Amino acid sequence: MPELPLNLKAALNKIDTPAYVMDVSLLKRNMIVADRVRTEAKCKVLLATKSFAMPAVFPIMRDYLDGTTASGLYEARLGFETFSKEVHVYSPAYTEGEVVELLKFSDNIYFNSIDQIKRFSPIVRAAGPNKKIGIRINPGYSKATLGGHLYDPCAPNSRFGVIKEQLDGLPWDDIDILHAHALCEALHDGSLGLIEHVGKEFGKYIRRVKEVNFGGGHFINDPGYDVDVLIKALNDFRASYPHVGVAIEPGSGLVRNAGYLVSTVLDVLYNACEIAVLDTSAACHMPDVLEVPYTPEIFGAGEAGAYPHTYVLGGKTCMTGDIIGTYSFSTPLKAGDKLVFTDMMQYSFVKNNSFNGTPLPDLAVLHEDGRYEIVRRFGYEDFKLKLCAIS
Repeated sequence: MPELPLNLKAALNKIDTPAYVMDVSLLKRNMIVADRVRTEAKCKVLLATKSFAMPAVFPIMRDYLDGTTASGLYEARLGFETFSKEVHVYSPAYTEGEVVELLKFSDNIYFNSIDQIKRFSPIVRAAGPNKKIGIRINPGYSKATLGGHLYDPCAPNSRFGVIKEQLDGLPWDDIDILHAHALCEALHDGSLGLIEHVGKEFGKYIRRVKEVNFGGGHFINDPGYDVDVLIKALNDFRASYPHVGVAIEPGSGLVRNAGYLVSTVLDVLYNACEIAVLDTSAACHMPDVLEVPYTPEIFGAGEAGAYPHTYVLGGKTCMTGDIIGTYSFSTPLKAGDKLVFTDMMQYSFVKNNSFNGTPLPDLAVLHEDGRYEIVRRFGYEDFKLKLCAIS
């Protein structure tokens, strides 16, 4: 694994741990890729805030993107208040009260079923001509490279979207956007496959809408992703359906390898193997490590046995399974050593929790000039507020 980037290495002694750190130079690198897709494919590129929501860097992202997508009321409101561009929202189901509230913050509301769209489209239409109605379809095609069925929107018995056999029952005269989200951390072959599949199989419905949203999961900033393939696929689709606008809504793909989780070794002990206990936690701070599961990379570390000193890294909670993974290092670990996990901007801090009263990591930004800025520090009051009545 490569050594620490020079700017992070220079700032490391300033970082109190644990801390999620967004590296602005890497974020801008990713935004240039997104803007290229947006420009060359003449499509909208939206940020899916379900996977990344740090308003401190939204002013940077805003210059390269068209808006945000949300998976619920609070995310939609956050996008409206802090990103200040288009807000799109989708949920598997809404209450009437949620739809009414969402209309204050979003002009693009996607529904998930025939019943929901028939019940709530009159409310959306009554809110004014600028409000757009979308329907999520289940295209019967997916490319989820992470977590198997856990992250496959088109897995058997999926609750997401209207299946093809039911589409004729929709009120198409009342639908503006067709939404086909079917990818998860997909490379260009997945993006190409979805776009071609939807274009081939759903033409009669595409001709009845104003826009097609190909959802998220386009891992456009992964080193293995060929952006040229995506751009060509979108342009070919637009050539086949020239009256239809096109959008994609990557989340993880926009912040891939753009930030870190910095942690400190608290103790080293032995029980059949060397074990290091960190001030960060898989259960609390990296939940996808356990849910997917996967083993995140650490700068300067390798797989077990790759270097002379191998350790199981565990969190500081009481959960036996709070294990991050097994790693090897060129020198022995000791209390006080800092370890930096890579690619920690996607999903980590938006899904974290304070089990055991474990403190949440700082949210921080590493600026291009080397300045380290703590955006948000969490304390006991944040933990207590979630559990206690307001006095």
